[in-house]
Amino acid sequence: MNCFLIPTVSAVAFLITCLATYLEIPILKKKQAGQNIREDGPQSHLAKAGTPSMGGVAIIISVVSATVTGRNFSADTAAVLLTFVGFGTIGFFDDYLKVIKHNNLGLRVWQKFGLQALIAAVLAIYLANSNEYGTEVYIPFANMEVDFGIWYIPFIIFTVLAMVNAVNLTDGLDGLASGTTAITSLFFALLADQFAELSVEVFYAAILGGCLGFLVFNINPAKIFMGDTGSLALGGGLAAASIVMNMELFLLIAGFVYVLEALSVCIQVVGFKFTGKRVFRMAPLHHHFELGGMGERKVVYMFWAASAVFAVIGLIIV
Repeated sequence: MNCFLIPTVSAVAFLITCLATYLEIPILKKKQAGQNIREDGPQSHLAKAGTPSMGGVAIIISVVSATVTGRNFSADTAAVLLTFVGFGTIGFFDDYLKVIKHNNLGLRVWQKFGLQALIAAVLAIYLANSNEYGTEVYIPFANMEVDFGIWYIPFIIFTVLAMVNAVNLTDGLDGLASGTTAITSLFFALLADQFAELSVEVFYAAILGGCLGFLVFNINPAKIFMGDTGSLALGGGLAAASIVMNMELFLLIAGFVYVLEALSVCIQVVGFKFTGKRVFRMAPLHHHFELGGMGERKVVYMFWAASAVFAVIGLIIV
């Protein structure tokens, strides 16, 4: 165990993100890269219209920089970084069309999910053939590994896509996604340190620092949003690194806030389709609490606290 690795890498990523975000904000303002706000959402959010988006660029720069200069860079680390940057690139083009070209639709659904599925498939095939764990998946609670065989690749594709879009759904309030992801990354960094998975420990430490650095500018009232550039990259990176160390099912535990956010959308859609009534005031779940009268900051702090609790539960299980 290296007691200085996580804080050192996190500090580097934190400083790079702060500097990159500080420099990025005026550039985005000049480009008029402001966020479009849904009129059917919480009315308090309408004041956020025009806030610069695409702040995820700063997070990507810092995470990549801190990771490549860290220790134990390997083929698996490269695979995680390529996945991280790949999903961030998809988000970048989507954001570019929306906030700079002012095309509200952005990438078409089939383009966005097709590209996501392609990156997830490449990662799954690589890991099935090159990772030391092969097609085995560690099962928490049972403390055993199960060989998924031919089902491994579709399982990994589903895991990556689910995580990417769950983090994307979570990015709906100032500081929510960045704070939650910082907590989840800390959990996985500690897990990687415990099992000597140094190839991804540095990456998780970099995400931790990157998210905290971005949070300086993203806390309510946010001066900048990460956009799909950041949320897709973070979701892809979290998923890829957990799979590399054979701990992907811990995403369901430490990342349970993401699961709740995604489930709330699924439940809302299915419930409305079959009953014509909404189960929640609005989905994703954080909007349900907002429309119930809870202030935005209180909702964010509540979700951060929940993330911390789930992370602790994950550490206890390990």
